[in-house]
Amino acid sequence: MTWGAPLLAGIVALIAIPALLILYFLKLRRKTVEISTTLLWKQAIQDLQANAPFQKLRKNILLLLQLLALAAILLAIAQPRMDVGAEYGRRLVIMIDRSASMQARDGTSGRTRLETAKANAIELVNAMSTGGVLSGEESADQAMVIAFDVVGEPLTKFTGDKARLRAAIESIEPTDAGSSIAEAYKLAQAGRPKRTFLDDAGGAQPGTEVVVEGQVQGPAVSFELFSDGRVADLAEVILREDKRSAGEGGGYANTADAFTYHAVGQPDAPNVAIVGASVSRGFERPELASIYVSLQSTDTAPRQVDVELEIDGQGVVRIQTVQLEPAESAPNPGERPTPSNTGIVFELEDPRAYLARLRLAENTPDVLDTDNLALVPVPPARQAAVALVTPGNVFLPLAFQAMSLAELVTWTPAQYDAARASADADRFDIIVLDRTLPPTDENGNPEPGRYLVLGAVPPPPFGVNDLGEGPGDSFLSWRRTHPILRDVALGNVRIGKSRLVEVPEGSPATVLAELTGGPGMLELTRAGARAVVVPWDVADSTWPFKPGFIVFLAATVDYLNRDAAAVDGSGGTRQLRPGEVLTARLPQGATDARVRLPDGDEVPVQAASDGTVVYGPLQDVGLYRVSWQGEPGPTDVVSAGRASRVYAANLLSPTESDVGTVSELGLGSRDVVAADRTGEKRREYWPWLLLTALAVMMLEWYIFNRKVHI
Repeated sequence: MTWGAPLLAGIVALIAIPALLILYFLKLRRKTVEISTTLLWKQAIQDLQANAPFQKLRKNILLLLQLLALAAILLAIAQPRMDVGAEYGRRLVIMIDRSASMQARDGTSGRTRLETAKANAIELVNAMSTGGVLSGEESADQAMVIAFDVVGEPLTKFTGDKARLRAAIESIEPTDAGSSIAEAYKLAQAGRPKRTFLDDAGGAQPGTEVVVEGQVQGPAVSFELFSDGRVADLAEVILREDKRSAGEGGGYANTADAFTYHAVGQPDAPNVAIVGASVSRGFERPELASIYVSLQSTDTAPRQVDVELEIDGQGVVRIQTVQLEPAESAPNPGERPTPSNTGIVFELEDPRAYLARLRLAENTPDVLDTDNLALVPVPPARQAAVALVTPGNVFLPLAFQAMSLAELVTWTPAQYDAARASADADRFDIIVLDRTLPPTDENGNPEPGRYLVLGAVPPPPFGVNDLGEGPGDSFLSWRRTHPILRDVALGNVRIGKSRLVEVPEGSPATVLAELTGGPGMLELTRAGARAVVVPWDVADSTWPFKPGFIVFLAATVDYLNRDAAAVDGSGGTRQLRPGEVLTARLPQGATDARVRLPDGDEVPVQAASDGTVVYGPLQDVGLYRVSWQGEPGPTDVVSAGRASRVYAANLLSPTESDVGTVSELGLGSRDVVAADRTGEKRREYWPWLLLTALAVMMLEWYIFNRKVHI
C-alpha cells in the first residue's frame, strides 16, 4: 500500500477533526425569557440544563457518522493505492533515452516520445513504496535517474525522495545525438549499492560479506528503460543473473537483476528523412561541385517529396522532386517495416566556398523534424598539393606527374623530416609515403594530416599488427562502393610478395580490400589523421603496369583532398554528427578561441600548444563557428578582427531516422519484451472512499431528519 498525498491528508485532519468535535462541545447560549409553562418545550429542555459555555460530550449517533464520513474523505485525500504483485524495498535505475528519435511525435496525444517517457517515469516514481511505521523503513523503494544519448548523465544518486526524482526527470531535455546505452549502464553499475551482508539465518543484518565470482555483490537492481528501442549497443548490457552465495553460517543472498523495457512510440511510424549528404568537386574540373543526397522512408505508402537546395542563406536555388518507394511491410503485426532508400545529385558550377542547406519541403508530413535538414559546407575549388616521400621509386613520380595537381614535390625521408621541422610540410594537403611510416607522437598517435602509405604497416594504436612477409597473393574481394575503389579493377593484379597483417580489437582500421591471405588495403582514421594504407610494396606486383593503378592514385588523392578540406581546417569546414566531438587545429599563435553554438551562445575553449581546440560532445544539429584572435588559415574567414571557421552538425543517421519502435530488445544476456502497460494493475482506493463518505453522509442526513420529526 502506498499513499499519494499523506502529508496533505494529515494537515486537513489536524484542522477538520478538532473543528467538528468543538461544534459538539459548545453549548448553545439563549436569551432568558419568562413563560407560563415548559410543557410545550420538551425538545428544548436539554439545552437549558447547564449554564457553562461547554457541555459534556454525550453519545451521539450523528457525531459518529460525521466522524466516519470525515475519516473516509481524509483517507481519500491521502490517495491510497496498491500495485498488485509489486515488490517493496526495490532499487530502481530509471534510464531515459533522450536521443534524436525520442523527438518523434507519433502518438494521439501530440506529445513527443520523450515527453511521454518522462510522464511514464514519473508515474513509476509516484508508485514507489515510501515505507513507514506499519510496513517498515526497509520496505521503502529507492531510485536513481540516468538520461542518455551517446553519453550517459546521472541526474540523481539512489534516493527515496520522490520530489527530487520527479524534478530530475522533468529536467531532461532532448538532444539530436544518436543513442548508446553502454556508458549509461556503466554509470548505473558504478552507482549501485556495493555490499550485501548476511547473518546466520540469511537475513539482511551485518554479517558475512557476499562475493560472487570475485566481485563484492550489492542488492539486486531493477533497470527501468524508457525508450523507443532505437539503441545501437544493447549487447553491452550484461545483467547479473540469479546467483546466490553462501555466507558463513549458511546465509544466502539473491543478487539477480531485473530489466523492464517501457516502450514509447509506434512500430510503424511513418518518417521521411535525409540520411546522407556529401559533396565532391571534379578532379579535372574542380569548379564543378556535386552534392549527393540520400533519402529514406519508413512509410508503407509511396511518397513524393520535394528536396530544396539553398545556398548561403540566400533562398532556394534548386528543387528536385523525388519519388520514394513504399517501405516493405513487416510480416507480423507490431513489427517494423523495412525502409526504402533512394538518392539524388545536385550539380553546381561555382569555384567559391559556400554553405549548401538541403531540406525537405514543409509540405512533407512525417513524425520527426530533426532529420529533414542537412548542412553541407562546400570547399572552394582547389587542386591538391602533394608531397611524395620515397627512398627511390620509378613508377610513383611518373604517375603523379600525369595528374593535375596544384603542387608536387618529391622528398627523401630525411628531407621530409627536415620539412616537418621547419613546418614546410604543413602546406601540403596530402603526403604520399612510400615504404615510410606516418610521423607519430610519444604515445603512438599520428600527427594530423592526410596520408597515402604504400609498402609500410602503421602499428597500433593508429594501425594494425605486422605479422611479417607473406607469400605471393592476389585480391579476393574489395569494397566496390568506396570512392577510391569505385572505378578500380583489382582482380587481375598479381602480388609477388604480400604482407601479413592483423587488425586488433579496437583498431581504427577499416578493411577496403582482402587478399586470399588477409587484409590487402586499409583505411585508418584517428584524431584528425586519415590514411589509406597498402601494406605490401607495389613494386613487387603487376599493379603499376595496369591502368587501374593510375585511377587508384587519382581517386585516393581526390578522396583525401576532399577530406583534408573538410577536416583539418585548410578548407575551413567540417561535417560532424551530434554526439561527436569537434576538434579543430588552429594556426600557431591563436588566442581567445571561442565556439559559437547553433543557438547563438558562445563558449570559450582553450587551445593546446599545437593549436588544437576541442569542444563537445555536440548535442544539436546546426552550425558551430570556431573563432579566434590571430592569423587565419588559407580559407578561413576574417570578420571584426577575428578569424573563424564553420563546422556543420547533421543527424544523417539511418538508424535514428528509422523511428519505428522496437518491441523486443536483444540484451547481451537475455531478450526483453516491451512491458504491456495495459497489463499493469494499480488499485486506486480513493474513489471508493469518497463513495463511502457520501453514503455515510446520506445516512446521517436521514437519521437527523427522523429525529427532528419525532
